[in-house]
Amino acid sequence: MIVIIDYGMGNLFSVQSALNYLGVSSQISSDVEVIKTASKLILPGVGSFYQAMENLRKSGLAKIITETVVQKKTPILGICLGMQLLALSSTENGFSEGFGFISSVIKRFELPPSSELKIPHVGFEYVDIVKNCKLMEGLGAGADFYFTHSYRMKFENQPFTVGTCLHGENFVAVFEDGYVCGTQFHPEKSQTNGLIILKNFIEKF
Repeated sequence: MIVIIDYGMGNLFSVQSALNYLGVSSQISSDVEVIKTASKLILPGVGSFYQAMENLRKSGLAKIITETVVQKKTPILGICLGMQLLALSSTENGFSEGFGFISSVIKRFELPPSSELKIPHVGFEYVDIVKNCKLMEGLGAGADFYFTHSYRMKFENQPFTVGTCLHGENFVAVFEDGYVCGTQFHPEKSQTNGLIILKNFIEKF
């Protein structure tokens, strides 16, 4: 069973609706036993990194997610804030440690005062696919996806980076490290291209 983790912050039903469209059964759950037995995990998220980790820790979900991913090697896909939570830490609303599945940190966009670009970064943007991977298979050299975020994972040529986007600076739009994956954009809101990614995660991991 595909489990969409409910920790009080996320577009849960949008993700489930996209999976339903693909004919894939899923369950939205905050139940520890359900998460432990999942075949794959999806961690969506909208809002503050600090608050998200507080919710996950206080509910005991952080511990069980870590055990399920690290010990059982259950594939996980983090979406938007959910992707950021898989990193080492974030400075959003004060410093907070993440799951640490990916060796990188999350910081606010650093745009020069003269920039006409806006924060948050919102809308469809082109993602360059910089490395062959299972998650982005079938999308060629790149594709458009829907973003909405103020914090990002800075692109520093990390080996797990498979897609980048430009908003004043290059940032990590997609990563894949074995069975741990993340998208800064929302595949469930990215029409056909997003459905391809969700289908790849379901079928190839």
